[in-house]
Amino acid sequence: MAGPYDWVEHGDGVFSRRYESLDLNVGVVVCGEGVLVIDTRAHHQQARRLLEDLGRITPHPVRWVANTHHHWDHTFGNAVFLPVPIWGHERCALALRLRGEQMRREGKEWAPGSADLFDEVVITPPDHTFDRSATLTLAGRVIELSYLGRGHTDNDIVALVPDAGVLFAGDLVEESGPPAFHDAFPLEWPETAAALLPLASGPVVPGHGAVVDRGFVQAQQLDLAAVAALALERHALGMTPAQAASVGGPFPAEVLEIAFARAWPGLEMG
Repeated sequence: MAGPYDWVEHGDGVFSRRYESLDLNVGVVVCGEGVLVIDTRAHHQQARRLLEDLGRITPHPVRWVANTHHHWDHTFGNAVFLPVPIWGHERCALALRLRGEQMRREGKEWAPGSADLFDEVVITPPDHTFDRSATLTLAGRVIELSYLGRGHTDNDIVALVPDAGVLFAGDLVEESGPPAFHDAFPLEWPETAAALLPLASGPVVPGHGAVVDRGFVQAQQLDLAAVAALALERHALGMTPAQAASVGGPFPAEVLEIAFARAWPGLEMG
């Protein structure tokens, strides 16, 4: 019986693996005699381990990479896979160029004992970018990459493998903890999450945690919508983000405070 951190095959040649470090998920789609990897982990050592682990499920080489968004835990392994094409949203590439060194510092703060591993990282933005969508036909297999709107960041994309009915949702969906709002757009995320629902006909691989289904995505979308509604209501009452969070909501107060702090400037401008 497979454990929580083993490869899981969701359809013909479509896999995910959940890593103990950050509970992060990596996606794999076997396309002919090549492999598409979705997200590359947090630094080169982790990416090299991913390459070793791939040998357990396929003899074929990695020929394509896709990044679901710019955050370091999903992209800092990119350079290990060069010279393959790396797909991502155009703002993912921009964020890595402009904020890559800041994210390196954040990674070192998260794991100070691994600072040397973050120093090794060659920050490598996607070199194949798009704005709304891209349909990849890789050795005859179709993978649909879509930007559905701002949510966890301003550059989240999802990857759908239509012939297997598997959706890789990145951090637009979180299972192992509450959604992360540090770079988020809380007033827009509910609509973006709602746009996921028509794509979620089978397994949905979140950015972190166990694989979920459409019901889970729908429940999380309702929680995100509740956060947006509370932001509007409590901002109108003149509360600060901390005061608004202390009243409660669908997520812990410390998560709500981050969400409200992200929402308040837009509400004040409006």
